[in-house]
Amino acid sequence: AQLADIFRQRIVRNRWPQGTKLATLETLMGEFGVARVTVRQAMELLARDGLVSAERGRGTFVKAQPVRDRGLILQTSLQALADVYRNDTPNLTLIEEAAATPQLFERDGVPAPQYRFMRRVHSRNGETYCVISIFLDERVFRMAPRRFRRETVIPVLLDLRRVTVARAWQTLEIGTADVTVARHLDIPANAPVAEVRRVCQDQRGTVIYLGEVTYRGDYIHLEMDLKP
Repeated sequence: AQLADIFRQRIVRNRWPQGTKLATLETLMGEFGVARVTVRQAMELLARDGLVSAERGRGTFVKAQPVRDRGLILQTSLQALADVYRNDTPNLTLIEEAAATPQLFERDGVPAPQYRFMRRVHSRNGETYCVISIFLDERVFRMAPRRFRRETVIPVLLDLRRVTVARAWQTLEIGTADVTVARHLDIPANAPVAEVRRVCQDQRGTVIYLGEVTYRGDYIHLEMDLKP
């Protein structure tokens, strides 16, 4: 599956354009240091998706590009992020809820007295694309518990009249999926993922929301306006 994903990315990035005759099994075995059966099975996965086709006596050819309707734009403003979720509501599956204390750094701000922890997966069109750990100031959570359990957090947070988000930021790192994350996202272990950490403070500098999100690597599209 990992090898098939590498091949799929080569097709997506046009390193293997449509119509390309692929290298022989022996060549790919040597490039990746794997057995013949591994390369063959990877090609079979691509063939099931209609991306490649083996032609007797000629070789294996790229037949199509993967469908690219899965992208999730990672917005760089809080309001834009909220608008994305309002206009494209994912399916949410709550897998854990409890009282818990998040790991906060000094720069994050002042911790709230108590946090509500929720861990859930987000999916679209039947395909899971992220796992998120949510830490909400318990006082904020109690203002709209039903909505926080059923909706994405940022839009609800901005809708609450008694809550003011005075400062918010997020960081992004590229990592690899551990066994648990890989199982939730239905990807191979050690597949590339984007790890996003979001922090929201109120006017007093209290951390009212911490979100730790792991996205499938093939779902993220990060675009930033570079002003001259």
